[in-house]
Amino acid sequence: MSEPAIELIEATRRFGPKVAVDGVSLTVSRGQVYGLIGPNGAGKTTTFSMMCGYLRPTGGSLRVMGVNPTEDGALKGKLGVLPQDAVLPGGWKVGPLLTYWARLSGLDKPEQEARGALEKVGLTEAWGVETHALSHGMAKRTALAQALMGRPPLILLDEPTAGLDPRIANQVRQVIHDMRGQHTVVVSSHNLQELEQLCDAAAILDRGRLAQAGTMAELTSQASEFHVQIARGTVIAPELQALPGVTSARMEGETLLHVRFDGQTHQPEEVISRVVGHLLQTGVLILSVSRGRRLEERVLQLT
Repeated sequence: MSEPAIELIEATRRFGPKVAVDGVSLTVSRGQVYGLIGPNGAGKTTTFSMMCGYLRPTGGSLRVMGVNPTEDGALKGKLGVLPQDAVLPGGWKVGPLLTYWARLSGLDKPEQEARGALEKVGLTEAWGVETHALSHGMAKRTALAQALMGRPPLILLDEPTAGLDPRIANQVRQVIHDMRGQHTVVVSSHNLQELEQLCDAAAILDRGRLAQAGTMAELTSQASEFHVQIARGTVIAPELQALPGVTSARMEGETLLHVRFDGQTHQPEEVISRVVGHLLQTGVLILSVSRGRRLEERVLQLT
């Protein structure tokens, strides 16, 4: 069994009397896309900073790619980082800046690395653009390109799509998706829908403590619940609750139906078939049916 990409064991970080991270234990397997989730003040940024080697734990232990990340040069060539508020230096054009960074990192063929990284993030046209002239989205993708140079096995991304327009955010998500299996990627974000789509596993933090960690399937699964996305029609919940096995049915807004059922005495497939059949008979047009709960629901329960 290969060594984990990241392993925290009772990791703690204090700032004077304040405990920002309190005894957190979690494991990130190699090749995973892993999410760090939690409200403001949950300890995500501090945990992220310890993983990067920016901060030293004041208690417990932390191993990243098999080494102590705070040791000088321990993660050279192994780690790429996108900080949340990455700021590009002025007085540079994008291409020469990335080439300079690649050279500082000791990469062979630095200009080729820079061009390849810009191509990955869909920003080849920015090669000769002054950094001060970049839009927010272009600046963020330039910083992402810097994190990808040299193809490091571990990449840490803090709010990679925050503030981006939908088209650019989708491009960044695709870049992350394409890294699955080839790199280990840790993503810290408030966008729970995005994390649910991207991540293989995640940790939910709350007030410095680990509330829950597991695969995305474990975090969102609930054997006795499913959801129906409605395109058109009127759902009469009492009629659904009268169906065999259904214990509750409620609408969230006008388009999302939540159904719970008795999983001890009824097979999920049978109950889903009954509910869907009834909806179709009453003229309801269905877009999709999904098992389990949404990540957002689980986070709200735990934080």
